[in-house]
Amino acid sequence: MYGVILGKNPKLGRAEFFAFARRFGLKVRPLEESNNWIVFESKPSVERHFRWLGGSLKLIRIVGESEEAIKDLEYARLFTVSLYGRDDWKLWRKLGSKVKRHFKETGPAKFFKPAKVYSMPAELILKGFPEVKDIVFLFRNDGSFLVGETVRVTDPFELKKLDVERPVQRPILSIPPRLARVMVNLTEVKKGKFLDPFCGIGTVLQEFVLQGLPSYGSDRNPERVGEARRNIEWLRREFRVKNSARIEVCDARKLKRCFRERFDAIVTEPYLGKPLKRNPSRGEAIKMANELDRFYYSVFESLADVLKRNGRVVFVFPAYRLRDESIYRKERGWLGKLGFEVLGRYLDYEERHRLIRDIHVIKKRG
Repeated sequence: MYGVILGKNPKLGRAEFFAFARRFGLKVRPLEESNNWIVFESKPSVERHFRWLGGSLKLIRIVGESEEAIKDLEYARLFTVSLYGRDDWKLWRKLGSKVKRHFKETGPAKFFKPAKVYSMPAELILKGFPEVKDIVFLFRNDGSFLVGETVRVTDPFELKKLDVERPVQRPILSIPPRLARVMVNLTEVKKGKFLDPFCGIGTVLQEFVLQGLPSYGSDRNPERVGEARRNIEWLRREFRVKNSARIEVCDARKLKRCFRERFDAIVTEPYLGKPLKRNPSRGEAIKMANELDRFYYSVFESLADVLKRNGRVVFVFPAYRLRDESIYRKERGWLGKLGFEVLGRYLDYEERHRLIRDIHVIKKRG
């Protein structure tokens, strides 16, 4: 039995996790869920694939339930404790002391306890692995809890390197590498040809290449294409990967002029409009969305030309935080008229954002 700790966007992370499981054929059976964790049954192969998750933080092997399960934990000389579902300093210290007493029955044990940290971040766990064991307590709403230990974490150092160490960076306009990984998993496609027709400096392409996928990209701006190629060459050297990406200067509305291939999956964030200086009214948001949809309609006509039957598209549409703090998300019935079916929609944003990512998972009907 395993548990997964979801990241800062639990709804998106939950959708990605189950898409990831289907993508890699992991046969996950969910047992129970909380706001920021999922407990499930799966084969140990989930540990091998876990590194490819973007919206989750930790993979935990569950050993049992309640304080009685502490005695089933394997000995560790150095350990820390993470609590999920409770922020209680006294409880944190109490459980850590119980773990320490259990471990001391086998040998010397030290409890690593930085002040007021109830759940250890992946950065600290990675720096201590494998010497420091992260003991995890997952609390239910009724106060009962499960006990386990962290066996895998997503690597924030790798994701940071993909972002800030590459030769070309565009912090405001470029999609985060973690989100690119999430979007690739949402396709549920493990093998086949992948395309990003708005590749920019190549963040999504980097994820294709890193995962060993046949990778294609395009952008109508020759400067962006040159920058994407530089970033891919850097990736190949730094991560020692042999495969690369074919990147073309191409208008996303005319893809069949540039590519003879048919693609199994398309993952992209297009132009989302001009940066907003203030929160729009509902009327202003509707007007901006309608104007952009004239462009997106042509793009999806083009995507239909190069996407295989039953192929998947993960596409970011704009949504807007309005003056009254509500969110406007446009419904796009025209997708159905073009032969596409929307399978899921997920928002990704921070409280300060006026322009919000409305991530659509879309299938081309067979």
